Parts: sequence; structure tokens; C-alpha cells
Amino acid sequence: MKKMNDIKKIGGAEEMGKPRFIQLLFVDINGAAKGMELPISRYEEAVEDGISFDGSSIPGFQGIEDSDLIFKADPSTYAEVPWEGIARVYGYIYKDDKPYHADPRGVLKKAAETLAKEGFKAYIGPEPEFYLFKKNGTWELQIPDSGGYFDLVTLDRAREIRREIALYMPHLGLTPEVLHHEVGRAQHEIDFRYDEALRTADNIVSFKYVVKAVAELHGLYGTFMPKPIYGFPGNGMHLHISLWKDGENAFMGDDGISETALYFIGGILKHARALAALTNPTVNSYKRLVPGYEAPVYVSWGYRNRSALIRVPAFWGNGARIEYRCPDPSANPYLAFAGILMAGLDGIKRKLEPDAYVETNVYEMSEGERERLGIETLPGSLKEALEELKADRVVRESLGKAYHNFVAHKEREWEEYSGYIAERGLPLDTEKVTEWELERYFYV
Repeated sequence: MKKMNDIKKIGGAEEMGKPRFIQLLFVDINGAAKGMELPISRYEEAVEDGISFDGSSIPGFQGIEDSDLIFKADPSTYAEVPWEGIARVYGYIYKDDKPYHADPRGVLKKAAETLAKEGFKAYIGPEPEFYLFKKNGTWELQIPDSGGYFDLVTLDRAREIRREIALYMPHLGLTPEVLHHEVGRAQHEIDFRYDEALRTADNIVSFKYVVKAVAELHGLYGTFMPKPIYGFPGNGMHLHISLWKDGENAFMGDDGISETALYFIGGILKHARALAALTNPTVNSYKRLVPGYEAPVYVSWGYRNRSALIRVPAFWGNGARIEYRCPDPSANPYLAFAGILMAGLDGIKRKLEPDAYVETNVYEMSEGERERLGIETLPGSLKEALEELKADRVVRESLGKAYHNFVAHKEREWEEYSGYIAERGLPLDTEKVTEWELERYFYV
């Protein structure tokens, strides 16, 4: 394996050295990284005055008739990428000297400010899963390892690749904590340290970049697609969430979790079906959210119960938190976090007691048992999730005016998929992964 000091560049540029260019990073409405590169000499200009660009070709942004936007760098996010000889910085989008309504990072910033007015600061730790594939020129993707859950010795070099990814992560401000093989062959997970919500959203975007870049270095593709292969486990992104107030964990109770945490859970459960449009925002997301693959589809909660939508891990004191288990890595983390935090805050304000408490395996319950316990099911398709979003004022308002951009973009996505399915005479509710999905989601 190549050592850190030996690597020229991921992407084939020159030797390591001081950055000569800087990438200005933001995400589109889907959460896909976008941006531009400048000579490093223009960095100060990007911070103080901003850099103009055309937003008309950015998915979910402006129309061509009024597309002038400004990117202003957030210097707190500056990081150098030594193996590429560049620096990277996240920022905010402006239009006519005002924050641009469809800037996902700006949406989350506003949600964090709303939370702060109530005295809270949110911390989130993600568990993103991904597959490593070798491609042979068709969609017959070759799987380069034979490992299963927590396997240490496999017939591949995947463990070395995971370690290499972890070695790169600190350069972009991520602290790796746990590396392991996941359930699916060629499926992996690398968890990194929790942080404030906005920084964690940035870190998720950075993490995807590192995974894909290191995979490419080894002739592989790293994909975070929720369900790349039918019959294989899907990629999830469980979120560990806590709120802090006055320097103390507000989820910490005298004997377990606090009332604040319970009300936060109540808010998420109340809005879970609408939140699915943000936490599981692609057609392919709903190929993962089916019973039988440990994907949580039933709106319920419990202590330690991994079949529930929300689980309370067995960590008390300052480690008190909740684990929200349905999100997947195709989510735009900025929009998803904004929706989750505002749904939870709604629960706190209204003191919503969480229903549907279960400590048994929800997957093994009969439909009648679930009905008696008041356990709903998450939407079964992107279309259904969008209808739930339209009907939910709290989650709609968490996006501000970006709500209209998001819904319009996602409705077009559903229409394109529906047209593809109709042309081929396939059932709309097919669980099979189509070529349309692979072409749209595999790389992004």
C-alpha cells in the first residue's frame, strides 16, 4: 500500500506542497458537492467580497432568467488537502446581498439559530455506510471482497483501504472513531466524531469526497447509494443526536434520558413521515426502506431496540443521546438536519409524549399488533413522502423558501422515474434496482 508521504495526488496532480488553488464548496438541492477553484491569491477576496457565479445550472437553484449568485467563504472551514496541493473552504450563497433562500447550508444555519433562541445547541454524530465496487464496463458491478459484519480477515484489501481513508480524514477536520466491515459484501462503515450540526453536515460532504477519492486510487468506486444492488443490505446513515444547554447535555436525566429528550423524540415521531422526504430523498431510498433488511420502517422508539425508528443507546450522563435510524447517505445533510431539529424542537415546545414505545422486535410483530400499539409505517415511495411533506407545516417551514425548490426538483425526479418505468411496462412499486437509478445515483 502507498504510504501517506509517498502519495503524489488523488487525481494525478503534482507532489505535495503548499496549496496554489482553493476550492469554494457548497451543495446543490440534492446535497451533491459543487463549487469552483480559484488561485489561492483570491482567497481573501472570497471571504470578504465573495465570488460571483451562474446558479442556473445548479440543481434546485435559480432559473436562467435571474441566475447571478455570490459565494462567500466561511474561513472557519478552511482545510488543506496536501495530496492534491489545494485548499478547500465551505461557504454561504448570497443573492442581491442577502442570504440566498435555496442555499442548503444557509437553511441549516437558520435552523441552528432558531434552536439557539431556545437555549439549545445540537450535536450530531453520523454513521454513513458505503460500498466499494469494481466496474467492468457494464452495470454488472464486481464485488471485490467476501466479508460480512465485523469481519476482520476477508479475501480482499478492503481493511487496508478503510485504514487509508481514516488516515486522510483528519486533513479535512474529521476524527475517525470506528472502522468496520458492514453486513453486505463490500459494504463498509467508518464513524467519525460528533460535532455541532452545521460542522457535521460539512463533515459528511467531506467524508464522501475522501471515500470516493481513495477508492479511485485503488481502481474502485465508492458509492453511498441507498440500495445499489437488489437483495443486498442498503446503505444507511444512522444519526446520533443530542441537545446541549448552558454547557450541559439537555438529554441527560436523573435515571436515563430527560423529559427534553423524550419530547424531542415525540416531535420526530410526530413528523417522521414528512421528514422521510428529507432523510430519504431519492427514488432509490425506498428500495432500502423495506422490511427484511434491518431498515427501520416502523415509526416507533425504544431503549437499545435496533428494530425501532428511534433508539436510545445505553449511555447515560454526558453520553445521553438518541439514534435516528432511517436516514440514508443520499440525504442532503443540511436540509435533513434542519428538518429533524425543527421537528424535535416542536416536540419540546408542545411537550409531545412519544407514542409507539416497543422493546420487542417490531419486524416480527403482526400488522394487528403494530396497529394496537399505534405504530405507523414510513412512506413507501418518494411520491408518498413528498405528499406527507406538503401536509406538514413544521417540516415545510424548516426549509424556509427552499421548500418550493426542493419539492419542485423532487417531483420532477419522480416523474422521470415514473416515465422510465411506464416505458418498460414495469410495476411502479418494483423493489428491483433499475438502470435509471444506477445512472442517476451511483456516482452522486
